[in-house]
Amino acid sequence: MPPGDALLTIMIRALCVFCGSSAGVDPAHAEAAHALGSAIGAAGLGLVYGGGHVGLMGVVADAALAARAPVTGVIPRALAERELAHQGLTELRIVGSMHERKAMMADRADGFIALSGGIGTLEEMFEIWTWAQLGQHAKPVALLNVAGFYDKLIGFLDDVVAQGFLSGAHRSMLIVEEDPARLVARMRDHGAAAA
Repeated sequence: MPPGDALLTIMIRALCVFCGSSAGVDPAHAEAAHALGSAIGAAGLGLVYGGGHVGLMGVVADAALAARAPVTGVIPRALAERELAHQGLTELRIVGSMHERKAMMADRADGFIALSGGIGTLEEMFEIWTWAQLGQHAKPVALLNVAGFYDKLIGFLDDVVAQGFLSGAHRSMLIVEEDPARLVARMRDHGAAAA
């Protein structure tokens, strides 16, 4: 299906959140994770995430659950066996590999948000954005820029455009927002505009 036609079928029902298994140093990251989980629930949406109970992963999941959102966690067996899996989710899917995890998360979500995190979070966000660039899906992809966490990355991406390695159209696919509730609203609006 061409990317233009794919836009006609989007309905935002669940958002995938990529984020750190650490809470970071600045408490603003955990506060934003809590606010994002709450906003997803308040919007009547579901959460899909990496299935852990630690760090920002646990915070966003617990906040979404408290806001009565259905929460699906997808975790590789090796991590689940290290007792990192969240046991209070609506659904916990244990898979064999990181590749299976990413594929299942992509399949179950209608949009993607990268909260603060490390190289795993960045890798997941860049891969799903690349898939959108290649026309493999038309789901929105976003950064929640907490306390300027992604400022340097955003500047770098703008420089990549200036250097001719990324088109302005593909750069504009990446939604950037600082407020969790406003970001969830923008993700829902993206789906409504595409429907």
